Amino acid sequence: MYIRGFLGWTMVTVKQIDLASAIDFKTVRLNALKDSPFAFGSTYEKESHLSDAEWQKRTAERDGTKSITYLAWDQNGQPCGIAAGFLDADNRSKAHLVSVWVAPESRQSGVGRLLVSSVIIWAKSRQVSRLNLMVTSNNQTAIAFYQRIGFTKTGRIEPYPNDPSVTEFEMTTEILAR
Repeated sequence: MYIRGFLGWTMVTVKQIDLASAIDFKTVRLNALKDSPFAFGSTYEKESHLSDAEWQKRTAERDGTKSITYLAWDQNGQPCGIAAGFLDADNRSKAHLVSVWVAPESRQSGVGRLLVSSVIIWAKSRQVSRLNLMVTSNNQTAIAFYQRIGFTKTGRIEPYPNDPSVTEFEMTTEILAR
């Protein structure tokens, strides 16, 4: 999938990752883990040790069948955001939104909304009716963003895997009606 749109005066392109963009995927993911360590279930320390071959394998696995990853590119051709989705293993009518991140210089510009919309379009194509995500309780900006685009808290909470003193909230949205 390839989406191009104007956000204000800025042109942004969203593309599904492929083997040609595996190194860009690696770069954006590592930047995201460094910039926002509490936003992800993994860590920079863990993923920075992966080989390029492992990044290519991850990229190949996200072919859109069971999971997908999108990168956003700014008008200068620089990657400025990431979002991914995967089908629930037990319930094919549900998918999960993960790895949403926008570079600091591109925040508040609509890039996040465009990335999430891309995952929603993919999920609809897989006949998914509900999209869930987990967000840490200390990330009020992300919680507000997800609420603005139609997600609500389900009431399910769990400890954040990298720091059990932090709580994660599950949020969900119905997507077939959109």
